[in-house]
Amino acid sequence: KMSANLIAWTYFAPLIGSVISDRKIGARYLIPTGMMIMGAGYLVGWKATSAGMVNAMIILVAIGTGLFKSQLSGITGRLFDNQKDLDSAFSTQYSFVNIGSFIGTTVLGLIGESIGYSFCFLICAIVMFINTAWFVFGWKFLGDAGKKPFKIDEHKEVKETKQEEKKPLTTIEKKRVGAIILISFFSIIFWIFWQLAYMPVYFYWAGDNGLANWMIGSFKVPTAWFDSLNALCCIVLGPILGKLWSKLAKRPQGDMSMFKKTALGMLLLGLSYVIFAMADVLRGDNLLPLAWLVVFGIVLALGEMVFSPLGNSFISKFSPGKLLTGMMSVWVFASFIAGQSYGYVYEFTLKFKFAPTYFVIAAIAIVCGIILWALDGKLNSLVIDEEVVEDNSVSLN
Repeated sequence: KMSANLIAWTYFAPLIGSVISDRKIGARYLIPTGMMIMGAGYLVGWKATSAGMVNAMIILVAIGTGLFKSQLSGITGRLFDNQKDLDSAFSTQYSFVNIGSFIGTTVLGLIGESIGYSFCFLICAIVMFINTAWFVFGWKFLGDAGKKPFKIDEHKEVKETKQEEKKPLTTIEKKRVGAIILISFFSIIFWIFWQLAYMPVYFYWAGDNGLANWMIGSFKVPTAWFDSLNALCCIVLGPILGKLWSKLAKRPQGDMSMFKKTALGMLLLGLSYVIFAMADVLRGDNLLPLAWLVVFGIVLALGEMVFSPLGNSFISKFSPGKLLTGMMSVWVFASFIAGQSYGYVYEFTLKFKFAPTYFVIAAIAIVCGIILWALDGKLNSLVIDEEVVEDNSVSLN
């Protein structure tokens, strides 16, 4: 449950941070403040000897993340006017996030196994303090980006859109709001099951009584390397997926729709759980070979990479302008619910046998994927303006 709280609140807190950077304080000042608070939280984790201290760490890290996370993307978005340059910048930023995740979990996994995980929190704190100094040093390269709150910085655009915001929603805009809410519901299911996957890896397959063989010769693979696998998959498979989508887009019928990609992500999630459950059935009374968990992790990561891009890009593209912040809030709140819930879901699954339970989870995910795929046409009609379609000027694909 503590793990669930950490994930949930680090999803929700950036929503509050965005409000502050929009209206009160420039993002470039919030980012180092957030990193300092996160560093302080990790110091508390380093010295934690009770559940109360761990919860204090969670609170500080969540607050710091709220001030740091979304503001970084906000500044990046204001450094480039050209859309291609901006796309490249975000791709680079995403790559570095995954590289950092891979290095962090790989190195800290080794340190945690050999020295103890409390020392890992100290390293995280030191890294955050170094990052703070490095970011402040780099202010001179940012120009004016993030100096003022984003709403003030964009006062001209705000003035120009005031009259537009007073107009009632059109029929197509209402349909798009409905589509966003519907997809947000499916995202809750996806992220609950995606985050749930890590719990049995750590507590069923690993640990003192773990049922998987984590030994390669005389070397014991750190459990944290399962997290590293996800980051590595994003680094290696991300460009491959990008080329695949680009190739599909060149077909006469165009790329797969966003809804079909969402459905495919859900189906891959279900397939990963089929592998999870089958692994337990086929191992019999023996320890599970680690290769099963590797295959499970790769399919799980593929599902994430297909599903996750839907979020912000989908909402940015189809949300009515005056409701953009509210619709982003709906998506963030869906992630918050998923992050808050998966720990309780895992606790509930412990009442039942492993394989049947995870076959059921696989079935739920697959059924959701099939429903989304079947509803693709109707969902497309919710977000595409019929008049625009007739003019062939806009396509969801």
